[in-house]
Amino acid sequence: MNYNLHNTSHPKKTSAWKAGKKLWPLIVQEKKIITIALIAVIVNSALNLIAPRIIAHTIDTYIIGRDYHGVLVYAGIILVIYMLALVTSYLQTRLMGGVGQRVLYRLRNQIFHKLQSLPVAFFNQNKAGDLISRINNDTDKINQFFSESLVRFFGNIFLMFGAVIFLLSLQTRLGVATLAPALVLLLMTWILSPWVKKKNVASATSLGAMSSEVQESLNNFKVIIACNRRDFFKKRFQEVNDINYSSAIGAGIANNTFTPIYGFASNIGQLVVLAYGISLISSGQFTIGLLISFLSYANSFYNPLRQIAALWASFQTAMASWDRVHEIVSLDNNLSVFGNMTSQDGTAILECKNVYFTYPSGKEVLRDLNLNLEKGKTYALVGPTGGGKTTTASLIARLYDPTRGHVFLNGRDIRSYSPEERAKKIGFILQEPVLFTGTVRENILYGNEQYVSHDNAQLESVIQKAGLEKLLSRFENGLETIVTSGGDAVSLGQKQLIAFMRAVLRDPEILILDEATANIDTVTEQLLDDILKNVSPNTTKIIIAHRLNTIKNADEIFFVNAGEVIRAGSMDHALEMLLHNDRKS
Repeated sequence: MNYNLHNTSHPKKTSAWKAGKKLWPLIVQEKKIITIALIAVIVNSALNLIAPRIIAHTIDTYIIGRDYHGVLVYAGIILVIYMLALVTSYLQTRLMGGVGQRVLYRLRNQIFHKLQSLPVAFFNQNKAGDLISRINNDTDKINQFFSESLVRFFGNIFLMFGAVIFLLSLQTRLGVATLAPALVLLLMTWILSPWVKKKNVASATSLGAMSSEVQESLNNFKVIIACNRRDFFKKRFQEVNDINYSSAIGAGIANNTFTPIYGFASNIGQLVVLAYGISLISSGQFTIGLLISFLSYANSFYNPLRQIAALWASFQTAMASWDRVHEIVSLDNNLSVFGNMTSQDGTAILECKNVYFTYPSGKEVLRDLNLNLEKGKTYALVGPTGGGKTTTASLIARLYDPTRGHVFLNGRDIRSYSPEERAKKIGFILQEPVLFTGTVRENILYGNEQYVSHDNAQLESVIQKAGLEKLLSRFENGLETIVTSGGDAVSLGQKQLIAFMRAVLRDPEILILDEATANIDTVTEQLLDDILKNVSPNTTKIIIAHRLNTIKNADEIFFVNAGEVIRAGSMDHALEMLLHNDRKS
């Protein structure tokens, strides 16, 4: 299955309704809070719309009539209206701020849990920096939309429609003339929205690419220093930074395109009100108070329209970010657990039957693989780099599924085991050990529930019984030695020892060692060899190695090359096959 995430800057044109439906699942749990916030928005809009009409009445009735008592009374009423508007505005802001943060919290959890459920193939096909950008930056854009823009968007809509009602009811012809420029704006918005979204997608994508480059360069900084290639690092970063800069400028221009145009339309609308309104006053069809309130309603229409232009850009940004996030959320793990699968009779603990495997790139790595591994024996896989040894081991551990054929574990199709069952039965020690920031204790117990409740003394006793106490003694502070995943608190060799202890303590039925001794000295290698000899006699060991001295005690040796797995027989025969392959290449 191809898990490669898209980095397209050409999104499909989506209607606002369809886009809103996409975002609805994020806020469905917040319906009650959003309803209260919307009620506050409606009340706030109504209060702001009533005030200009009262001001017009006050001017035409009390100010022109010099009734100062009436002026003071209505001034007090207007003050109360504006105070209530302030309270409702604060309420909606407070409620929606909480909604935004809760949406952000749930969304990041959802993405991270989804990432945890995806297979190794997904992470092989996508850069970590881009995934981090989707989790951090894209979700934050969505949060900003919900916490800052959503209610303001609806509030401005209510205010606009209320202003339209007042404008048309006060003076229909003047109202129509005032609203005419808005029709041009709506047409422009409809035409330019896909372009705005495209620019925001490009900006988000380039930011993810820059995060990937930074992450990759920092992870490999030792190599950069050792090879004195800081210039290469600077050049690569400069390239992605330039692209991100250009994309950000493009998105900024797109997001701010509407604002000055809407501002210009607002000014035109007010000029229409003044020119037409004064002519109506001169003919006795209008009053000064109504003209002032009309100007206020024109502002109540065009100012929200101008804000909606900015909010619409925020909406397009949120949609672009949601598209990137939704790509991850909508993925399914192709390594599903199947019930009622085919069973296989026989004594083999593991059998590969007519197995073929092809990577998403189209390269066939294994073809017609047939293996029978018996309980308690040691098997070795040797062969040139790229021959398919690690892929074979990955299929055995079900990090991938065969393109064709079947893998049986204890007579059952390996696809019928749950991930928990499979992890207990199969241990895997990688050439490059994967550790987590914490302590040695936390790392060797990772994924091992059996000893989690043990204190250090009890755990040390278990380690001693497993014959691993000499490995633990290599760490200055024992179980409490600090480990950092990307740092130098422990050496690469010590990290390998931790991975070794982690796998052996699980007491798996099958233990796979993929170049597990490549990063340790010969003395420690001998120590690990002695420990492997004392592992449970029921454990089947599969050793992948280039150094032939690490497989000299194997019960059976297989030569893996060019997609084929051939029984090599003796150690001498394996060496001969390797030398023959070297001469051919």
